[in-house]
Amino acid sequence: MQKVTLQVNGMSCGHCVNSVEGAVKNVGASAKVDLAANSVSVSFDESKVSLEAIKAAIEDQGYDVV
Repeated sequence: MQKVTLQVNGMSCGHCVNSVEGAVKNVGASAKVDLAANSVSVSFDESKVSLEAIKAAIEDQGYDVV
């Protein structure tokens, strides 16, 4: 299991948290959003999902992974 913290711009509310955490869950990983730090802590199995797929899922929700 790999853990990564991503900086994500554009999140500001509970809806943003739900959107990002839901998108990450849908690709087979888990996420915890920290709105104050503009960050998302992601845990995933590299053999099942790539970091690029997780980033794409977040960006598909309208947020910028930096």
